[in-house]
Amino acid sequence: MEPVRTCVGCRARASRATLIRVVAHDGALVIDEAKVRPGRGAWVHDTHECMKAALRKRAFERALRVSGPLDTQTIHPTTTSETAETAMDTK
Repeated sequence: MEPVRTCVGCRARASRATLIRVVAHDGALVIDEAKVRPGRGAWVHDTHECMKAALRKRAFERALRVSGPLDTQTIHPTTTSETAETAMDTK
């Protein structure tokens, strides 16, 4: 049986393979591509809507249990495949 996680953006449950894991590292959000970095992780769908909702609701800070703001610039513009596809279409 495959592990199930909850997306912090839309709160829907999904298999671990369909979500991306985000961790806090030195005060910034970092995508854990291998899904094995130490520490607490937050899971989110690889869509612009879920990422935007998680950032708007400050869900990463709550899920990662950090006090104070996190630098979201490391994940915001380039994480989702949708964003990458949009950038490719404009070229």
